[in-house]
Formats: sequence, structure tokens, C-alpha cells
Amino acid sequence: MKAARNGTKDGLEKTKIAMMRKVSFLSKKDCTDDIEEDSGYLDVTVSELKHPPPQLSPMPEGLSSQQVVRRHILGSIIQSERSYLDSLKRILLEYKKPLMEAEPRILSLKKIQPVFYRLKEILQCHSMFQIALASRVAEWDNTEKIGDLFVASVHISVCVPQDMLKNTPVGHQDRLPLQLALTELETLAEKLNEQKRLAEQLAEIQQLTRSVSDRNLSKQLNSDQKQLILSETLIETVYGEKGQVLKSKERKVFLLNDMLVCANINVKGPPDISSLVPIGPKYAVKWSAPLLQVQVVEVGQETPQRKDSIYQQSGSKRLSSTNSQGKLFLGPPRLYQDLQELQHDLSVVEEVTLLVGTLQGSYQNLNTTVGQDWCMALQRLIRIKEDEIQCANKCRLRLMIPGKPDKSGRPVSFTVVFSTPSPISKISWVNRLHLAKIALRNENLPGWVCVEDDEKTKPPFWCPLLACQLPVFTPKMQDLKAGLYNPVHCSLLGFSAASTSLPQGYLWVASGGDDSHGQVEIFSLNRPTPRSVKSFSLASPVLCLEYITEPSTDEELETQTSEVLSKIGNTICVGLLDGNILVYGSVDTAAQCLLTFCNPEGCPVLCLKHSANFLFAGLSNGKVAVYNRKGGEGFWDPDSCRHVVIGCAPVLKLLQIDECVWASCANQVSVIEGSSLRTQSFEVHPDPMVSVTHMVRAGGGVWMAFSEGSSLRLFHTETLEHLQEINISTPSAYLSPGQKSVCVTSLLICQGLLWVGTAQGIIVTLPVPRLEGIPKITGKGMTSLNAHNGPVEFLVATSSILSQDFLKRDSTTEGVDSSGGGEDKKVTNSSQESLQQVDGSPQAKAKGVLLQYHLRSTSQLPGKLLTARPEESSDSTQDSLEHTLEDGSIYELSDDPEVWVRGPGPSSKEVARREKVTSAAIISGGKGFRRLAKSSNSPDSSENTLMVWQLPITV
Repeated sequence: MKAARNGTKDGLEKTKIAMMRKVSFLSKKDCTDDIEEDSGYLDVTVSELKHPPPQLSPMPEGLSSQQVVRRHILGSIIQSERSYLDSLKRILLEYKKPLMEAEPRILSLKKIQPVFYRLKEILQCHSMFQIALASRVAEWDNTEKIGDLFVASVHISVCVPQDMLKNTPVGHQDRLPLQLALTELETLAEKLNEQKRLAEQLAEIQQLTRSVSDRNLSKQLNSDQKQLILSETLIETVYGEKGQVLKSKERKVFLLNDMLVCANINVKGPPDISSLVPIGPKYAVKWSAPLLQVQVVEVGQETPQRKDSIYQQSGSKRLSSTNSQGKLFLGPPRLYQDLQELQHDLSVVEEVTLLVGTLQGSYQNLNTTVGQDWCMALQRLIRIKEDEIQCANKCRLRLMIPGKPDKSGRPVSFTVVFSTPSPISKISWVNRLHLAKIALRNENLPGWVCVEDDEKTKPPFWCPLLACQLPVFTPKMQDLKAGLYNPVHCSLLGFSAASTSLPQGYLWVASGGDDSHGQVEIFSLNRPTPRSVKSFSLASPVLCLEYITEPSTDEELETQTSEVLSKIGNTICVGLLDGNILVYGSVDTAAQCLLTFCNPEGCPVLCLKHSANFLFAGLSNGKVAVYNRKGGEGFWDPDSCRHVVIGCAPVLKLLQIDECVWASCANQVSVIEGSSLRTQSFEVHPDPMVSVTHMVRAGGGVWMAFSEGSSLRLFHTETLEHLQEINISTPSAYLSPGQKSVCVTSLLICQGLLWVGTAQGIIVTLPVPRLEGIPKITGKGMTSLNAHNGPVEFLVATSSILSQDFLKRDSTTEGVDSSGGGEDKKVTNSSQESLQQVDGSPQAKAKGVLLQYHLRSTSQLPGKLLTARPEESSDSTQDSLEHTLEDGSIYELSDDPEVWVRGPGPSSKEVARREKVTSAAIISGGKGFRRLAKSSNSPDSSENTLMVWQLPITV
């Protein structure tokens, strides 16, 4: 794309060429200091008299609100650049100059140079940028264009153009240049962050290596294969037998790609003031362990240990075998013991209740209702204790580390308990430990290669890791057709399980079968490996799947209410070869078919896509069938079907872009506009015999793949302009005999990567920006060494955001759902307020609607009242022994913790302030599995296979 350069003739273009290509159209500075490197420096004096700073003219009348906002953003840009220039000049004048002229010298020239490295060049570049900026500012009221200036100067501008882009309407001439500028800026930031990360990683490893006295360990750390994945200062805590803290001390923990190292932090001696590079802390290695022998152990989740092993806590000199129950208590052991006692008491009370039911007489205070009341109270206490255990897990990292064998040769393991700064830190450690172990498997050594540089580039740790591969539709040999992610939140998932499991929900995999039937298999993803939970057959082969979310309030039709739509929930639409469309409920794995309808012409349904109010079905006859929602029910209305003629060829792909839907037919794409269904077509490939087979969107661009060739094309979503074309051809060494070229069979964008599946079973990833710019390919592509034997039939992205409850430091939640402790008195009051407002008043909705539980009898038995409330908040007098309505409401939690209260959700501002922890995985489907590595001897298989790639959790 050619960017306009109007108004930059004051020197921007010539300066850019001179700086980048070192073309000397200006006089080069004479070298006066033999220490400085001036090979690319061009000395230019910018006079503020000849080139005054940019100044906005008075605001004209009649501007729109967006134009006013854009002027304010421009004013902020002017002020930022001016302030930055003044700071650079002040540094040179008030700091560098006195240091250079001081007699005697305060610092040597060798130390002055890195402090003020390239500062004059930076000042010159920004001075030239300000000249060009002044030219644009002078023309602002006529052109309102600045994006191309950012594109040309993105490497020196201190302003992010994101705010300007947000306030630039669609169709504005400055919108595409601003999007391109945002892309360039993000690409630059990514490169700088990656270089910074690598430099910090190297410095950490070097600092650790210098502190190691063990030669073998030092040799391992000096290896080129060592990568630092995570390092953090944690607090090691040693507990006594009763759960009391005996001692705690700061440790620096290093997670490398194949080992875990714990070191003491020692800062000895005064700092070296003359040194410009901080020395940093000195470490004394306490222990190191192979990564595969390190285990994360949670409170209450300990597994029985080997009887011939000895275990001890870190910091304790006394060795101890496991207790009689085969459990090793880590951290405060009393929590788990309390839980065991409560579970024992519950089983006893349940037996007592059964015995009470056999009584011949009738007694007011001794009947099955009272026994059931006791059981419900104990169940509540068990839930509280389990929540306390989860709370103890949130900021405590417990590791089982192998130690040296004892004198008799028995293996010795010791436990270490670290307190993390936050739950997010704990999640990161558990997740990185889990993924680092996966990275050591044969299929990930290596898992990806960079073809462009002859496989010399080492793939970074954040590259997708092949977590598992599993068969699907066995023993039947059916062709895979589609895959779909059905997100379903699982509230029962534990803290560590949420850190290591795949994104929560289900995976639907559909097959074409033969011409007479199809099949769907559903996999649960709430674990590290998918598990098949249901399979069912259909009367016709499946061609496509579409996940449809329940409309939100602002998306609902005027004739419908949220109460009606909430009965439907999220659904899954299935398109069949016989022209039928099936609608299934997606709440669970029951897979109940809610609706079946056929398009009027009975054509095969090749693709499905939905908007808030419409369902679009791409048909094999070149038409798109459009269905409205049925008034009052929320289902799609078969009688409302309207047809949009796209062309003569089949409609192979549909893509939703804001209020429009793009439909591909042959070598053209038609844009169907909203409810009017008006179309606008444009050509995307010069060959009329080539069809668009795949389309994916990211930011302001759409990547397209075609039925022939290995090229991908990028188009702008607003101007429909062709922006970029790349070729993803794979070296012939990875192709099977007889294969001459690569053809794209699937396409996906997820977390800054463009995934490309090919007919040869090979998968390629290309980096793309994550922000709302243009998703141009600017980096090197990576080829997976794990491939299918046949075409990659589909690529599915799965992602879920961890519940905010996981990120809380304590276990206290809103309303009456509390874990007990010091907050119970406050919680009980909230419960009482909610009970007083169950009449449906507006105040009741604000507090939450509480389902009531009424006791049919009272209890006058002596002794402590059995209740979920803490002792300090419950009366112990005889007058209070009678069960109240409030007690019953607390017990009700054990029936259905997800239904008993529905409080108002957090505001949008609160959600924005919270940190989101996202887990993601990519799943591919195709025939068989093979390794592309030259030394691989993996046998080729032809059964349908799913490959699952797991990505690191992101915050």
C-alpha cells in the first residue's frame, strides 16, 4: 500500500531515507571523539525560528463530537512530543555537557558513552518528526490526516495512535493509515519486549551460574540448551505438626527448561558506585532437582506414598514415614484433619438418621426431619472446610522434591512450601511447571522449526506445545468434517486443575460418514487430556457446525424479553448434507435436539454463521438462506427464510464482520449488509476457476485461503483493499513422495498466531498483531514437526477465563456463600437482610433472590447448636436452641450452590479493573499422526486423530 506523504516535504522523507540508508544529503559530522560511533549520525541543526513548534489553530465551529475529540488527542500528541524534546535537550545540556567538560573527570569517556548512548541522534530524529508534525497540524482542519505520519515515523514517535483510531469513524481517510501505524507500533513493541526478555533471561542465568560452587551444576547452567522460563522471589515457610509457622525466609526460585533451582539471596558488601551496571543479588544454591521429579502437591489432595520411602519437610532434620493413612500433610495439616472428622461425623449422622426412621413412636424432637437437618448442617460445614483448603492453596506452592537416599538406600523426598505474592503468581508457577514437563516429551524436542533460517532459530517457550493426541470415531473409518468448541464453565474445578487443564467446556467433532448417515462425538475438556463423553448418529452426513450464544440485553429483539430467551440459552446448529439444520442445546452433554428444519430447496448446507437476529446458511446452489428469530420463543423461524443469490458456485464460507456477513463464492466475496440483505461483491483472486475456501478475521483485516496454491491474501474489512499476500510453501523435505505443492485446508487466528493447516497434514503458524490494527505478517513462520498423514480438516481454538474467585486472596465471597472465619458475622447479617427481602421488591433483586427452606419441626435437645455459623455469631443460650428460618437458609446451600442465589453482576468498570487469566488450546483434526523430524521412526496411521496444543496461561 502506498501511504500519502502530503505535507512532509519539509524534510521527513529525505531524513528518513538518509537515516535508514545512510545517504549523505546533509554534511556528516566530523569525528571529534574517537570513542563515539558516528557511522550513521547526521548532524542537523533545526532552528525554531525557521521551523516553529506545531500549534493548533482555534477550533472552528460546527465540528462533530468525534472531530472535537480528535483535536484534543492531536493536542495531547503535540504536547507529548514537545515535552519529550525538552527533556532530551535538558539531559544533553544539564547532564552530559557538564560531565564532558568537568576537570578533573568525574567519569571516564567510556562510562559516559553508554549513559548518553545515541541521545543526539534521538533528539535529531524527533526534531525532524516535529517539523513534519507541524506541517500536518497546520493542515488539520482541511485534511484531518495523521496516520501515515505515524507509519513513516513509528520507530521514533512517543505517541500510541490507539486513542486517535478509536475516535476515527469508519470510512474516514485516516482510518487505514492509523490501523497500519498501530500494527507497526505493536510489532516494534513485541520485538523490543522479546529482546528485553532474552537479555534478562541471560543475565539471570549468568548471575546464578556465578553463584554455583558445584561444577556439574555450573556446567549444566552454562549449556546453550538452558532456558529460563520463570524466576521469582518467594517466601519459604516451615510449619510445625500443629500447623504453626516455625520459620520463613525469602528464596529465589528458578524454573529452567529441565530443572528447578532454589537459592538463598545474599547481599554482601557495599555496592560498587563506579559501576554503571547493577551487580544484583548474590545467590547461594540451596538445592536443585530434575524437573520431571518435581511434583506439585495441594492440601487435601495428597496421594498415598510408597511405604519404602521417607519424607521430610524442608528445614526439618527429622525424617518421618507417612502416617497410618498413607497421607503426607503439607502446610497446616489441621485443615485436612478437620475435613476428615467432619466427613466421619456426617456418615455417622446419616446412619443415626436411618435408625431414627425405624422408631415405632412419634417424638417432637427425635425424627428423621431433625436428622436431615443435622446432615445438611454438616454438609455446609464440609463445604466451608473445603473452601478453606482451597484458600490455603491459592497463595501457597507446595512441591515434593527428591533428595539424597538415606544410609540404607531408601529414597528420600522432602517437601517445600512457598508463599507466592498473589494467586496469579501461584497459577503461573503451577502452569509453567506443567507445561515445562510437557516440553520435555519427545514430540516437543523440538516441536517447531523455523524453515526460513534453516531451522537455526530456537522456538521460544511460549510456542504451542503438543499436549496429547487421541483417536476419534473408532473403530469406524469416517471422514472428519468439522470441529466446534462449546464453552461451559465448571464451578467444581479445583485451583491447580484450573492451572493445568485445558479450557473448560466441550469439543464437538462431526464426521461425514457415508451418504446415508453422520456422527457427532463430544469430548470433555475439563482435564489435561480430552475425554469422550457422548457419541450419537445422524440421518445425514454433517458438513458444518455453528455455536450460537444467547443474545444479551442489547442484542435482543424488541418483541422478545430476556425471560423468554433465557429458556433457550446457548445452542449449537448442525448443517447436514440433506439440507436439514438441527439445533441442539449446549448446556450439557445431553445433546437434546430442540429444533429441526430444512431449507426450501433442500440443498446441502455447507456453512453456517449467525448474528444477533439472523441465522445465515451457505448452500451448494450459490445462495445464502437467512432465517429470523421466531417472535416470543427465540428459536429460528423456518417460515421466515429469505434467499440471497451470491453466484452460481457453492457458497463455501461465511464470516461475520460487525453488522455484515461475508459470503465466498468462486473467486469473489459478497458483503451482505444487516437486515436489508443488500450485497456488495469484490474479486479476491484473478483466476475465476479458484474458489475462496477459508476466511478468518483479526482486527481490521481478513485473511483468505484458496482452493489452489499455497498463498494467503489479506484484505481490509472497511475499504476491501488488498493489503498483503504471503506464501506458506513448505520445504520438499517435509512433503510426501509425489506431493509438489502445498494447499491450504484450514485457517485459524488465536492469541497472535495465524494457524494454517494444509492438505499434506502440515501445520504452519505465522505471527500477527493482537490489537485492533491490520493483521500483517511481519515475523518468521514456524512449522510444526507434528503432523497428520492426511489433510488438516479443521483447526479449533478453545479458550476460557478463570473465575475471579480463583484470583481472590481469601475465600470470602459475596452474600452468604462464605468460607467462615472472621467474616461470618457480616455474612450472616447479609443473609438475614436477603431473607427479609424475598418478597420480590426492587431491593430484594439488588441483594439477590434467596430460596427458602422451612423446617417442619423444632429441636430441643441439649448441647451445642449444630449450625454453619461460627461460635461468636451464634447464641448458646437455651432460648436460641430452636431452629430459625435463618438456619434453614444457610443449610439450603448444600442443595444447589449454583441456583440458590442470583445477585447482580459486577459493573463494567469493576470488570475492567480486574486481571483476566486466560487459558487457551488449539485442536486439529485429520487422518493419523506423524513426526516430520528426520530421525523420527513413528509409524504412519490412518485413523482419525485429534492433536491438542496447549498454550501458556496469559494474564
